[in-house]
Amino acid sequence: MDTCKMKKLRYYIGLLLFCITAAQVKAQRIETLQQGKPASFRGLSVVDDKVAWVSGSRGTVALTNDGGKTWDWKQVKGFEKSDFRDIEAFSDKEAIIMSSGTPALILKTTDGGNNWQVKYNNADSAYFFDAMDFDTPKHGLVLGDPIAGKFVLMETNDGGETWHPFKNPPEALPGEAAFAASGTCLRISCGLTYITTGGSAARLLTYHGKKSWDYQDAPLPHSKPSQGGFSFVCGNDRGIMVGGDYAKDKRADSVSATQLTRNIFEPAEKGPAGFQSCVEYISGKIFLSTGTPGSNITTDGGKTWSKIDDASYNVCRKAKHGSLVLLAGDKGRIGIFKP
Repeated sequence: MDTCKMKKLRYYIGLLLFCITAAQVKAQRIETLQQGKPASFRGLSVVDDKVAWVSGSRGTVALTNDGGKTWDWKQVKGFEKSDFRDIEAFSDKEAIIMSSGTPALILKTTDGGNNWQVKYNNADSAYFFDAMDFDTPKHGLVLGDPIAGKFVLMETNDGGETWHPFKNPPEALPGEAAFAASGTCLRISCGLTYITTGGSAARLLTYHGKKSWDYQDAPLPHSKPSQGGFSFVCGNDRGIMVGGDYAKDKRADSVSATQLTRNIFEPAEKGPAGFQSCVEYISGKIFLSTGTPGSNITTDGGKTWSKIDDASYNVCRKAKHGSLVLLAGDKGRIGIFKP
């Protein structure tokens, strides 16, 4: 085949792939399921294609058993002023909630949220919890802002019944912290523990089950308390970090970066349209991110992103066992991702 024909063939193949990708992105959308509740949601745990929980301000927790169509709303008695920034659910009966602010609290239910038992209570105002994650129903961690130069990490090995300080917490730079924005600045996945940081630095801290942590700089804005990395997720052959500046949430530069190896972060060629507080792995090279300016999708592993929705959300999560993807945000808004 001559050079001219080869160029034409490559052009038409490229055009076809572009059209297919554009059609895929256009088909993907987010539908609002609920809104108007007087609470802001940042905690979201999707168990399977039917069961999911959300948690948030004013001590509010909600449970769905039908994939988000209807919700059972509850205010945790005695904790009406608590802000439950993260939740980890294991079934429609068992879930654990974590509060930010003072006191630092961890509560657990085994009867679908009708009753909650306090499993951890710390009135020291230095403690501020940011996120929680479990890699098994028994083992989990809660992340808190640094105290005396080290991030706070609490650990459980009995399903949240008891909590103790993690033996080897990572070191923090002066002015570095984590954001209690979506419960995803802490992830235990892909056999590793990840912490995403912001403030004076934008870093990914990775624990390999050894005695030491890896500290990796990410090309996201930092140096101000409103800036940095907010969320990280690993999927397939790469990880993706999102963040930006929540005080200037329309700022679209340096909002997302892809981790190709343990030592290399690559900024997106075309990033999400503004600050993003959460990113979730969907499948293949597809990742979903969300934030106050709207939600975005990438189908090429983080190189380019397209905006698919303008509504403000704080968190997006996929089912642990299934394909359901839900979003939650301010004013009681809950959405569903339609691929």
